[in-house]
Amino acid sequence: MLSLFKSFKIVALLEGLSYILLLFIAVPIKYLAGDPQYVKLLGMPHGILFLAYIVLAIMLASELKWTKKTLFIVLLASIIPFGTFYVDRTYLKA
Repeated sequence: MLSLFKSFKIVALLEGLSYILLLFIAVPIKYLAGDPQYVKLLGMPHGILFLAYIVLAIMLASELKWTKKTLFIVLLASIIPFGTFYVDRTYLKA
């Protein structure tokens, strides 16, 4: 079974990738080509990954004894493009 730390790393990577695909591929196709299919296809998985990221970050914060500031940065990174990759590199070095 995966540890909480490894689970968070995987979810952070997948959430970041899904957000990039949604923002830079699916949304432009929706508005430039008039085809919302890709947004519908990527939207739900991204939403689930986003919620998993938030829940796991809060759980991991208590395990790793993050300060409120660190937790805030990790949570804020979930809404900034490429933010989860920054979190992985900065706070999840193990």
